[in-house]
Amino acid sequence: MGRLLVFTGKGGVGKTSVAAAHARNSANEGRKTLLVSTDMAHNLSDIFEISPEKEPKEVLPNLFVLEIDPNHIMENDYWDMSRAIMNMIHSPGMLVENLEELMGFPGMDELLSLLKIMEIYESNEFERIIIDCAPTGKTLSLLKFPELLSWYMEKFFPIGKIAVRILSPVSKAMFKVELPDKRAMSDIEKMYLKLIQLQELLKNRGITSVRLVSIPEKMVVEETKRNYMYMNLYNFQVDGIYINRILPKDMNNNFFDEWIDIQGKYRKELEEVFSNIPIYYIPWFDSDLNGLEGIDQIDQKVLKGKEIFKIHENLKSELYEKTEDGYLLKIYLPCAGKDDLNMHESDNDIIIKIGNYKRNIPKPDTLRNYEITAAKMKEEMLTITFTKK
Repeated sequence: MGRLLVFTGKGGVGKTSVAAAHARNSANEGRKTLLVSTDMAHNLSDIFEISPEKEPKEVLPNLFVLEIDPNHIMENDYWDMSRAIMNMIHSPGMLVENLEELMGFPGMDELLSLLKIMEIYESNEFERIIIDCAPTGKTLSLLKFPELLSWYMEKFFPIGKIAVRILSPVSKAMFKVELPDKRAMSDIEKMYLKLIQLQELLKNRGITSVRLVSIPEKMVVEETKRNYMYMNLYNFQVDGIYINRILPKDMNNNFFDEWIDIQGKYRKELEEVFSNIPIYYIPWFDSDLNGLEGIDQIDQKVLKGKEIFKIHENLKSELYEKTEDGYLLKIYLPCAGKDDLNMHESDNDIIIKIGNYKRNIPKPDTLRNYEITAAKMKEEMLTITFTKK
């Protein structure tokens, strides 16, 4: 069983260098490792001084690099599906004539990137896959998209199948919509199964870990805390934080004294918030961290000798418990306050909203005859009580 490490953080905090250092460390252990970038502003080719490739390319012994191109994946791996989608949304008010326009639809690049990563993972070609993601908000969109899309498909896909069977012969004439043919529909059905597999892979705590990269500055710390909260809302395992660009305390330079004090304040805040997961400290290096020499500095001075690929099975953010009267659902929501949280029950879903992010949690079959009778937030833990109807 392979290992997936997902690195994210606010733009400019050094997440690409940290991810590349982990890939370098893994390759040096003799593990066949793939370093993947899902950020459309790719810079792995700059670090390793190579030309961008459409498939994994070996740049050092045991170390392969891939900068994902969603358009290439669409054209080569999901043509039938893309043709069906283009035909379905081809209407007088919404014309989609080519793949480039289709790729502009929200979530398409994220979905294709994840499908490519899962395909590579299932090939068992690599022991470890290190993923350098886009900045925070884009990463969350990437990770939660399979759950969101599969939820909608589960709600509407059976209706779609009936519509295809009944309306297909007359759909063009009466509805001005071309429904997918059987070959394309088969691809859509396969995609639905792939979405389920993607969820299982991304939330498998024995395989996938999310790692946050931050720096001890106010705006970055606040975004890191929110990122941690949202990752737990969607039940992803965050098992490491990297505090980057830490100034040494013994600089003996008055110009930096106030800056060092400010860093100390926000470093302490990060340590308090992330006290239950491993914290890694990366000093402010004299030289730029671009290139192989830069990532080697992080590897040798920060990562070497540490269990950076260890699986932390004790970290749970979502747990069901049986009680005498029913069940409890406990969700760990660090940095969330009572005023930030909105929750209600709709049909067979529990809907939780924090800020601009919402998650629909389908109730397990066991709880179909139970209803929510209480919910309370205490010590960063949301506890939902279910009692039999």
